[in-house]
Amino acid sequence: MIDWQTMPPLSALRAFSVLAETGSVVTAAARLGVTHAAVSQQIRNLEKTLDLALVSRSGRGVELTDEGRHLAEGLRQGFDEIARIVRDVTAAQDERALHLTTTPMFASAWLVPRLGRFRAAHPQADLVLDPSPTLRKLEPGGYDAAIRHGTGHWPGLEAVLLLPVSLVLVGSPAVLQGHDLADPETLTRLPWLSELGHAEALEFLARQGIPKPRRGGMVHLPGNLMLEAARAGQGLAVVTEGLVADDLRDGRLQVVRRDDTPRGYYLLTRPGIQRPPLRAFVRWVQREAAAAPVLSLAARPV
Repeated sequence: MIDWQTMPPLSALRAFSVLAETGSVVTAAARLGVTHAAVSQQIRNLEKTLDLALVSRSGRGVELTDEGRHLAEGLRQGFDEIARIVRDVTAAQDERALHLTTTPMFASAWLVPRLGRFRAAHPQADLVLDPSPTLRKLEPGGYDAAIRHGTGHWPGLEAVLLLPVSLVLVGSPAVLQGHDLADPETLTRLPWLSELGHAEALEFLARQGIPKPRRGGMVHLPGNLMLEAARAGQGLAVVTEGLVADDLRDGRLQVVRRDDTPRGYYLLTRPGIQRPPLRAFVRWVQREAAAAPVLSLAARPV
């Protein structure tokens, strides 16, 4: 059993091992991503802890003492074994399918039509897509990434803006015709649609100073079905503008109100090292988002 109370700090042992391998404080510092002063301090602290001289300093050169060479060989073997075991235990994780989650609306309108390009670029990567209105927990062995619409604030997660888009209240001409849409009271009497599991419609109304619909009622549907219902004239819907850009251009839907609060679709991941399938997806989806037209984010042919 290791007595950790008598062991030197692992950071100091790592610094000494890299110094012994490179033979240069400057090179060791560059490999470790720290200053050469920090490496020198680590070595001095290690010598103080062990009460041994590990390096012989002459000018700008560094030479190991006999004790230093003995320690360096032991550390090399130890760190090599650690690296081998880490590779063994992470191999299965690297080959595990990539698990993604996003809303049904975004999945059907933007992501799924583009996935053919991801599969063509990364045919070896298995992918599991979960269209869910609820943000799944991102954790080791579970979901790797999520794409969500919001203001960029998800505590504990790294959020990268993919597509800056606004929320708009839309309806078909059949629903809107003959109504005074500037009158909030009129809007509360019309039928409403809401994405299942989301409160965006009610939150949108609250920010606009419009009371909850009283007479028209509200039907809750999965996001992709909500879009179809809105196009079919079954009610008003709060959606992200980019996902209905083609509908607005072709007149199937019309904007009734707009929320200019800075919002967008964000790619969410856990902090830390990303396994290869996730790194590949992150690079790919950022390229896709960068290539998407700013005002027309509707799906393009694959």
